[in-house]
Amino acid sequence: MKLIVGLGNPGNEYVKTRHNAGFLLMDRLCEKLNVTLDKNKCRANYGIYNHKGEKIIIAKPQTYMNLSGLAVSSLMNFYKIDSADLIVVHDDLDLPLGKLRLRRQGSSGGQKGMASIIEQLGTSKIDRIRIGISNDKSIDTKDYVLGKFSKEDEKILDEVLDKGAEALIYAFDHDFDVVMSKFN
Repeated sequence: MKLIVGLGNPGNEYVKTRHNAGFLLMDRLCEKLNVTLDKNKCRANYGIYNHKGEKIIIAKPQTYMNLSGLAVSSLMNFYKIDSADLIVVHDDLDLPLGKLRLRRQGSSGGQKGMASIIEQLGTSKIDRIRIGISNDKSIDTKDYVLGKFSKEDEKILDEVLDKGAEALIYAFDHDFDVVMSKFN
């Protein structure tokens, strides 16, 4: 069993914000797999995809970004999933828009949702996909990440979401090191 979690904030006001890049990738993955996030348990909306007899849980925490670890640890405990079978998808201010970076482990890099997950799980050995959202230093960081993508940025983001969904689907059958070398 695997758990794929996209980070973001629940609520209509956050739907197409930069901070919800993880949610947007979960939506794209669900479109490609014809999965509906029709379950609401463990502080998350999620769906289950069966891939060659293995369950893949696709989830969007409903705790708001800074408390994402509560939902992730709840799901992992409920389904008895090891951290080696977890992939977290989140936005990254330090990457240019249009860049996707896959990483095996490391610090949160200042991403508060990832920090919450690391704290709750007690490990930084978590596979992750970071989606570049750039950074406009002339705008307060909170206002920037909670701002919406421009029409031009949405076009770039659309390609990244397709590539990210492809990487996640590839990860169903391949070790994350192989996925990283193909998609980084």
